[in-house]
Amino acid sequence: MTQPTPIRREGPHLAAALDAAERGWHVFPLRPRDKRPALHGETACPGTGDCTAGHRKWEQRATTDPDRIRRAWSTGAFNVGIATGPSGLIVVDLDLPKPNSSADTPSGVTTFEALCERAGQPVPTTYRTRTASGGQHLYFTAPDDVRIGNSAGKLAGLIDIRGAGGYVVGAGSFLARGAYTVADASPVAHLPGWLLNILKPSPRPTRHVPLALTTRTSRYAAAALRNEVRSVATAGDGTRNATLLRAARALGRLIATGDLTREEVEDALSRAATGSGSESQRYYDDVISRALNWSIAHNPVSRRTARTPAY
Repeated sequence: MTQPTPIRREGPHLAAALDAAERGWHVFPLRPRDKRPALHGETACPGTGDCTAGHRKWEQRATTDPDRIRRAWSTGAFNVGIATGPSGLIVVDLDLPKPNSSADTPSGVTTFEALCERAGQPVPTTYRTRTASGGQHLYFTAPDDVRIGNSAGKLAGLIDIRGAGGYVVGAGSFLARGAYTVADASPVAHLPGWLLNILKPSPRPTRHVPLALTTRTSRYAAAALRNEVRSVATAGDGTRNATLLRAARALGRLIATGDLTREEVEDALSRAATGSGSESQRYYDDVISRALNWSIAHNPVSRRTARTPAY
């Protein structure tokens, strides 16, 4: 008698990761019963797979691909990290007072309700989770034309924001002190205008970036560097990272051919991004370094080598 094919059931962690991906949220594994990424660090990077073209961090490796998710969660009961930037999310994190706080310290939930009342607006109805500590995460759709990064206490005490460059622990994850659960399964609402006005970065004046070029730099290479630097310096908040990545990859080809030095490219792009951007110099330098590494690796023949006859 033919035995029926056994039904393969997904574990709760995998099911939670797939559920988040079905919503269009980019997920990556966190350590079991922990909030830290389970992926390898840069110093331990094998340079294979996703990292063949250079080390990729959790934000670059977060995915909605169900096959990749199944492969990742097949090796352990990993918690679910949701990369808020690639997922197009802004998450308002409402925390509880610490045990050593004053007895009259309001919770993040209470303070947020007061902020809504002050703005003359109701508390938004949106997808909401309860955290392992008893706090809450309110999910909102990020605006298309404004880049909102992470912040702590910008709205008020015990209220943090997770946006571009950040992540949250998704529902279905477990810590030693409790679980992350869905408190309100409503559709994700757009970020309210009054919240956007508080969170959006203040405009920064774009400043001129002088270039320190060597005497051997050709006019073509110098013009290319000036154009890319200008593009980065004038890029809007929602496009700066993509513009910086593209500029570094384009200029990496001129480093490979010997028309520009890596030092002058890194210096010019770093000053252009930092002078007008909202992230730290370390963040932008990391983007530049990874993009240059990729470009140089894919354009390995230098101009001088090409002109040297083989004997």
